[in-house]
Amino acid sequence: MLIKKPSDIPSSEITDEQVYVNRREFMRKAGNIGLATAAALVIPSACDAGVPKTAIAAGAGEQVKDKLTSFEDITTYNNYYEFGLDKDEPSKNAHTLKTSPWSIVVDGHVAKPATYHLEDFVKPHKMEDRIYRLRCVEAWSMVIPWLGFPMADLIKRVQPTSKAKFVAFTTLHDPKTMPGQRSNTLDWPYKEGLRLDEAMHPLTIFATGLYGKPLPNQNGAPIRVVIPWKYGFKSIKSIVKVSFVETQPRTAWNDAAPSEYGFYSNVNPTVDHPRWSQAKERVAGEYTDRLKLRNATRDTQMFNGYSEVASLYAGMDLRKFY
Repeated sequence: MLIKKPSDIPSSEITDEQVYVNRREFMRKAGNIGLATAAALVIPSACDAGVPKTAIAAGAGEQVKDKLTSFEDITTYNNYYEFGLDKDEPSKNAHTLKTSPWSIVVDGHVAKPATYHLEDFVKPHKMEDRIYRLRCVEAWSMVIPWLGFPMADLIKRVQPTSKAKFVAFTTLHDPKTMPGQRSNTLDWPYKEGLRLDEAMHPLTIFATGLYGKPLPNQNGAPIRVVIPWKYGFKSIKSIVKVSFVETQPRTAWNDAAPSEYGFYSNVNPTVDHPRWSQAKERVAGEYTDRLKLRNATRDTQMFNGYSEVASLYAGMDLRKFY
């Protein structure tokens, strides 16, 4: 299903990506070869050949008005410090990551804790296509056609107890294949977390692919989180552990610089990063200087435009709980 995105961005045609729009050809090539082609499970019928390139948001009757970021930009301009600090380094270095076999531990306050092989973690769930805008704290954004399933489906499956108030996530820790983990840039492994109601929100997903293909290593293979109303660093990559906990979990960037990166990290144009404004943003692939914020010309939208999540924070001071 296609998910409605912010409606006040000028409309334009979706970027041509042959594999994405030609579902039948992709399915023919992918065949039935299991999770090695997990994305084959999540190609939406709306991507059939011949469907107009202006997508329709399911149930909304409105055109999706954002232009998709090109596959090249999505896969060559990344934040993934385990593979380098510069945006182009993950695509050059992440080939060392071995994504099969892959296991995910689910533990904590749940009735059904388990260690899953990736196939068993993914297969019971109905896979969907989600076109989401991802906004990064450095004031750049992308529009990405994700492939995955709602996190709520997994949560219902493992049955949290009444003690579970938060969900904590952990990335693979393997300095041999993740060279950035040999540095002290962060306290490895990378950790993130959500309140349980945030994790249960229909917009929150586990993603296994993009543009009709399995996730590239540099984008968080083989499975990652995507939370479109929060800054990108909350969408943790290469997950090996999901824990249901009673108290707010530690998170990588909040530990490293608590005055700059809060636990919630909702996209909010009224709360600046201490070293730059968050009132404007720039779109990846549509600017000439990727490093300088002077090219940020588009107004940042509250919650990245996903206003349906506002009720999660009713009565909260979002300057204090940034």
